[in-house]
Amino acid sequence: MMTKFTVPISGLLLMSATAAAEPSRVIMVGNFAEGDKSGWEEQEFKGKTSYTITPGKKGNQSLHVRSTASASGLHKRVTIDLAKTPYLNWSWKVGNTLKGVDETTKKGDDYPIRIYVVLSGGLFFWKTQALNYVWSSSDRPRDDAWTNAYTEHVKMVAVDSGGGNVGSWVAHKRNVREDFKRYLGKDIDHIDAVAIMADTDNSGQSATANVGNVFFSSE
Repeated sequence: MMTKFTVPISGLLLMSATAAAEPSRVIMVGNFAEGDKSGWEEQEFKGKTSYTITPGKKGNQSLHVRSTASASGLHKRVTIDLAKTPYLNWSWKVGNTLKGVDETTKKGDDYPIRIYVVLSGGLFFWKTQALNYVWSSSDRPRDDAWTNAYTEHVKMVAVDSGGGNVGSWVAHKRNVREDFKRYLGKDIDHIDAVAIMADTDNSGQSATANVGNVFFSSE
């Protein structure tokens, strides 16, 4: 599918509250713990991946993702000043990984969950670049990276891989500005959008995942 654009859940989903209490700057992008999905738009490529807020009390919810031979994503247009808030923070867990996929090929370009940041090319759409943080179904080493099978302007980075943490919440913090330098060789001062996606259209398999709060921070 062409890209276009171990802690208890209560602790992970309230990471934003902890960050906000400290003297650092926080920009909330996805307040899923509070059941808030506002500002996120769905784009369908092949079939429809389900993105729903889990039932439960506010403050302890998450975004539930289910993909069955489908590829659609959520994206939010938001300009983030990476000079002030370069760190992307999120938590997620997967219900399963995919079997027998080679993620470096078009036939295997499927992921149980991924989150990516986009630098728009504006009218020059072919200059749009994206960095994908993925849960790889292969046993890749952490920070292993490869070029997307469909476009050289997108880099995939394995922040989790394999089935070792299936069913467990995992939290991440990434310096997006530094990662753009490292993986795309570009020093940027902002990004224009954030997207969440699970896609299984190429393999025809199914996957489930949950995503906690997504936010940027200064430290």
